[in-house]
Amino acid sequence: MDRFSFLNAAHTEFFAQLYDQYLENPDSVEPSWRSFFQGFDFGMTTYNEENPVEQIVNFASNNTDVSLVSDKLQKEFNVLKLIDGYRSRGHLFTKTNPVRERRTTSPTLEITNFGLSSADLNTVFDAAKAINRQPCTLQEIIAHLETIYCQHIGVEYMYIRKPEIVDWVQKKLGVNDNQPNFSADEKKSILNKLNQAVSFEDFLHTKYVGQKR
Repeated sequence: MDRFSFLNAAHTEFFAQLYDQYLENPDSVEPSWRSFFQGFDFGMTTYNEENPVEQIVNFASNNTDVSLVSDKLQKEFNVLKLIDGYRSRGHLFTKTNPVRERRTTSPTLEITNFGLSSADLNTVFDAAKAINRQPCTLQEIIAHLETIYCQHIGVEYMYIRKPEIVDWVQKKLGVNDNQPNFSADEKKSILNKLNQAVSFEDFLHTKYVGQKR
């Protein structure tokens, strides 16, 4: 199900008020709404679309042909949904098990699941701004997202209901692209803490059999 399907029954005035709030302070709206509005901002600044609120309502309405939204603008929005897909599900495709490959998880992060195709890989998208990058190709956007969300450290945080915490996590991930450069001593300290946690878990399992921990 499209995560924005709930917009279908929404009222135009609601969009106008929320969009005005976004224009005044983008950080004051929930992250998924902010990404939603960013996609339509491209229509004003890049593709010379008129009346962004009307465009949003047209896109969301069941009774409106989505062809009313320019193809370029719709592609930008699809890239934003791809970015959101990595943020929400990237942890399911990480390389965290050195023993065996991960089991197949559906839906995958294939670009075809987001209304994109291989023909779009060399297209430059302004949606890259949503991940704090200058406009770049879809291929570069995907490579950046793969580095942050699908390598050896999994991050699951989009379930958090407080936008300020979600923003904090995203900013922290952007500092080093989720590729921390720990020293040998730091790695040993982390391993020691993990061993302590495992030992404590084993102790609880033995001492309090069948109890919730």
